[in-house]
Amino acid sequence: MIEIIPAIDIIGGKCVRLSQGDYAQAKVYDANPLEVAKRFEDKGYKRLHVVDLEGAKSQHIVNQKVLSEIAAHTHLIVDFGGGLKSDEDVRIAFDCGAAMITGGSIAVKNPAVFEQWISIYGGQKIILGADVRNEKIAVNGWQESTQEDILPFIARYLSKGITQVICTDVSKDGMLQGTNVDLYQKILAQFPSLHLIASGGVSSRRDIDSLQAAGLPAVIVGKAFYENLI
Repeated sequence: MIEIIPAIDIIGGKCVRLSQGDYAQAKVYDANPLEVAKRFEDKGYKRLHVVDLEGAKSQHIVNQKVLSEIAAHTHLIVDFGGGLKSDEDVRIAFDCGAAMITGGSIAVKNPAVFEQWISIYGGQKIILGADVRNEKIAVNGWQESTQEDILPFIARYLSKGITQVICTDVSKDGMLQGTNVDLYQKILAQFPSLHLIASGGVSSRRDIDSLQAAGLPAVIVGKAFYENLI
């Protein structure tokens, strides 16, 4: 059974969602992320994906207080990402209760540092964030595209000990128009043992069923929850 992981994205301490990574289209869904997290926990979810969108744009952790509150007042397993660029950022995230952290831009911009985190904390605690447009990696809160292809990018970090990858198709994210199943199938065909977590575009239970049929072990769901589509 595919694992469904609810998402909370944070700007200004509030729960928001973007469309295609556009900060100008941020929509506030709740002023209290902790209460949102508690509602997910009450519904039986075990894991939570928290993204510090301000941190991603600022290139350093910003909303660690929200992380700390969620970790202190729920039993959710929290993976946290957004703006983690330094050893100090990672230390703060883990000290504030993150069970795992996700690194995306840092893995492109400063691979030596990211590889050091994998070495120190292990592949179970460091998740590779692979955000893509047209199968090219996007960085810095999706504001910048690169020429880095998705498959060799994943392969490089699998060789370093990564076991989990969150792959977000930026063009799908927040659009509620379905997921990029073809992309995920392509990745799993290349790396069948990878714990690949799909993200972006889920609009209905049908989308989740399609990902499950494709062999995905997990999927992140955000806007579809907040719009009461699931």
